[in-house]
Amino acid sequence: MNRPNPAPRASSRASSEPGAAAPAAAWTQHKERSSLLMLRVMSWLSLRLGRRLSRPLVYAIAAYFVCFAPTARRASRDYLKRVLPRKPTPLDGFKQVLAFASTIHDRAYLINDRFDLFQFRAEGEAPMRAVLAKNRGAFLIGAHLGSFEALSAVGRCMTGTRATMLMFEENARKINQTLAAINPRATSDIIGMGNVDSMLNVRQRLDEGGMVGMLADRTPGNEATLLLPFLGGYAAFPIGPFRLAALMARPVLFMAGIYEGGNRYFSHFELIADFSELSDAPAAQRTAAIHAAIARYAAILEKHCRATPYNWFNFFDFWSPAPTLAQVHSAAPPPEETA
Repeated sequence: MNRPNPAPRASSRASSEPGAAAPAAAWTQHKERSSLLMLRVMSWLSLRLGRRLSRPLVYAIAAYFVCFAPTARRASRDYLKRVLPRKPTPLDGFKQVLAFASTIHDRAYLINDRFDLFQFRAEGEAPMRAVLAKNRGAFLIGAHLGSFEALSAVGRCMTGTRATMLMFEENARKINQTLAAINPRATSDIIGMGNVDSMLNVRQRLDEGGMVGMLADRTPGNEATLLLPFLGGYAAFPIGPFRLAALMARPVLFMAGIYEGGNRYFSHFELIADFSELSDAPAAQRTAAIHAAIARYAAILEKHCRATPYNWFNFFDFWSPAPTLAQVHSAAPPPEETA
C-alpha cells in the first residue's frame, strides 16, 4: 500500500482559510449541457435498444462535447499534460470524454440492477469487510473518478450493503431528478446536506452499520480547504468530509469505480483513516489526524489518476496557485479546528 508524501507545512497552513476554497469552485459556474428531457430520452432508448445497439450514441455525444465545449476541452488538456508521460493529443482528450460518456450511458443499466451486462473485478474487499464487521458503519470517500454506480454495485455484491450518498442540497436535487428519470427507487439513497435532519439521518445510517459516501475533490467555494501537492501543482481539497468523519468517530475508506473500457469495471477500496478513537482527543490531535487523512486521500487519488488517466471527470480549472510566504505567515486555522 503506497504511503502519501507529507504535504509541505506551508501549503497546508496557507490553505486552511475558508477563502482558499474559491479557486476550486469554478465548476459551479459552468452551464449544464444536459437536460432532464434529454436524459429521459437517452435512458428510454438505452433500456429498450439495449447496451450494444445504443452504444453509438455514446460516441456521438462524446464527439459533440469535445467539439463544442472549449472550456472543458482546455481543462482536459491541462489535466492530461500533468498525468500523461507524453504530450497529449486530441485523441487523448476524446478518450477521456468517451470514458465519461460511457459511465453516464451505463448508469441507466446499473441503476436498474442490470449487473449481468458487465464484468466487475474488485480490490480491497478485506479492509472493507474488517471495517463493517465492527457494525458501526463507515464513510466511503471518493472523487469524480470513474463510476459511482459501478462501485455501488460491487459494494452491494461484496457486503450486501447499499451506500447512501451525502451531498450538497443543490447537487442532491439535480441528482435526484437524474435518478428519477432512470429509476425513481434510487432517489432514497441520497441525503442532502443543509436539512435540519441531515446529520441525524447520516448518524442513523452509520449506527445501522451502513456506508455513507461523499466525494471530496470539489467544494462550492464556501468551506475550508487544504491546499496540497497534486499532479505537479497544488489543489484545494475540502476539509468538511473528513471533519465530519472525525466528528462521528468513524473509519474512512477511499472508493473508486474505474471504467476499463467495453463493459469492464474495476472497484478499489482502501482504508484512509480510522477516527474511531478520536472522539475524546484534543483539538490539535484531531486536526492533525484530519489533515493527514486528506493528504493520504490526495495521494491515493493521484495514484489512480496516473494509473487510469481517462477516468478523471473534472472538466474545469482544478488547480490553485502555489502558496506564498505571505499566506503562510498570515494564515490561521478555521474556528472549528481551534475550538
